[in-house]
Amino acid sequence: MAGMEIWNNPSCSKCAAARTALDEAGVGYAVRPYLDRPPSAAELTEVLRRLDAHPWDVCRTGEPAAVALGMADWPRDEAAEPRWIEAMVAAPELIQRPLLLLDDGGALVGRTAEAVAEAVRRTGVTPGTGAEPGLSTPGTGTTPASSERAAPAG
Repeated sequence: MAGMEIWNNPSCSKCAAARTALDEAGVGYAVRPYLDRPPSAAELTEVLRRLDAHPWDVCRTGEPAAVALGMADWPRDEAAEPRWIEAMVAAPELIQRPLLLLDDGGALVGRTAEAVAEAVRRTGVTPGTGAEPGLSTPGTGTTPASSERAAPAG
């Protein structure tokens, strides 16, 4: 199956680059405006499982909200994970972006061209041939379950 969900911040240049690369490859995707629709703790925990990561691995500790909380100094052990997740759910801008949730059950942080290329490879779409039927139309970033259009970076 070809496709994924992208956790998108419309003002993020890395998100815009990932959307452009997915569009150019013809990969279907749904856009999750995660700042407007923050994940629940359960959703974020599942994404971390899919990434095989800990919350601090995908936390933007340089963001003002993280600095205000002193997150850079928080413990990084299993007992501390719920605290990290709670903070990231309360302030979704702390979540690294873009997150690419693949239809194969995996996930990647799509900050590099290599990571996005790996996501494209894992969808099974031959770049430039278009997405499989029923997924988003390249260039729109929408699926029947997603009403937000992929907006250009601002």
